[in-house]
Amino acid sequence: MSTTHERPHHVVVVGGGFGGLQAVRELRTLPVSITLIDRRSFHLFQPLVYQVATGMLGAGEIAAPLRTIFKQDANVRVLLGEVSGFDLERRRVQVERLPNGDPCHEVPYDTLIVAAGSCYSYFGHDDWRSVAPDVKSLESALVVRRRILTAFEAAEIEQDRERRTEWLTFVVVGAGPTGVELAGQIAEMAKRTLHEEFREVDTRRARVVIVELADRVLPGFPPPLSEKARRALERLGVETFVGHRVVDVDEDGVQVTSPDHAPEAIRARTVMWSAGVEASDLARALAEASGAGPDRGGRVPVGPDLTLRGHPEVVALGDMALVHDAQGRPQPLPGLAPVALQEGRYAARQVANRLHGSTTPPFRYRDKGSLATIGRAKAVADFHRVRLSGLPAWLAWLLVHLFYLIGMQNRLLVLTRWMFSYLTRSGGARLITGSEVSPAAHRPALTVPK
Repeated sequence: MSTTHERPHHVVVVGGGFGGLQAVRELRTLPVSITLIDRRSFHLFQPLVYQVATGMLGAGEIAAPLRTIFKQDANVRVLLGEVSGFDLERRRVQVERLPNGDPCHEVPYDTLIVAAGSCYSYFGHDDWRSVAPDVKSLESALVVRRRILTAFEAAEIEQDRERRTEWLTFVVVGAGPTGVELAGQIAEMAKRTLHEEFREVDTRRARVVIVELADRVLPGFPPPLSEKARRALERLGVETFVGHRVVDVDEDGVQVTSPDHAPEAIRARTVMWSAGVEASDLARALAEASGAGPDRGGRVPVGPDLTLRGHPEVVALGDMALVHDAQGRPQPLPGLAPVALQEGRYAARQVANRLHGSTTPPFRYRDKGSLATIGRAKAVADFHRVRLSGLPAWLAWLLVHLFYLIGMQNRLLVLTRWMFSYLTRSGGARLITGSEVSPAAHRPALTVPK
């Protein structure tokens, strides 16, 4: 990375998630020009997307426009478009779907930081996406919210008892933090928030099921905390199907199986997906452009300094990258926001050091712990030496999420919403929007609009 250019050193950052945003925030104080490219105009606080899906929070409360974040930084340019490829030899990024209708645009770079994230994996069954949407993006969260709320509306007018039971059955596939939080929130909403708002149906009779292939919920947590989380879920009425594999998903529900049980069909009109992740398609494109193949999860291999083999000017980070040590051994890191944040800071420090002609030691992830909330005043927290559950863990969860949420306005709005919800047991943004506003009970299922 030469500093002899007459123009400032140009850093292109792909992705406005946790890693990319953190990299830009650190880089903006350096004598460099920065272009941040994202297909969406906002940064999304993904850990709280499930609260949009359940109507606890509004979409605007967990998202911040990228241009607003960097409006005071004259050396930061935001480009709305979708990255479609990389020319590593010419140091160009190809961008498509531009808002002005141009077919393609090339952005040159001196340093490239790619933080394109990941998406949920349906394990080769992409046809399940339409009947079991995830809660990874804001768009899909709004689809899930529409389906959850429409299911209660359908149950209110459904006369057939069996069909009403299907409308009141909700299945969450995957018992990681997102799945546990989603299932717990739906159960609380059905049993403590909605039951006074409906006249013909008792929402407290809703059935919430969470399905997990591992032998316990929250498999990434210590077993004692997983057990506490399971008990908290079951006290809310959530059925935990651990050690079960989903073998089919359709408009009528899911079919699960386990080594000890025969296949079982769970009839449900609302199924949500939060199981497994795979790297963004850009990880494969970047790996192929460098001549290195992606791993089985689609991640691009990077060295201990997060750079691409043969291209020290290209850094990949977050869920899309598989870090290797100096001996070439893979060092898998959890797909969590703290990893991306630390890698984003590291990438910026690496750019600063190279501009000054110095080297940067290999990246080291500092694991500060994990948190997951189950419901009102119910959570688990693993800080390694300290493990919490119940109200103390829930308060820690609140503070951590408020701290990392972007924008003081959003922090105040979310805190106010949470306090009001805690005191009144009421929801927030339970609005049915979009084209699926009518349950149409004669139809076999709801479908995602195309």
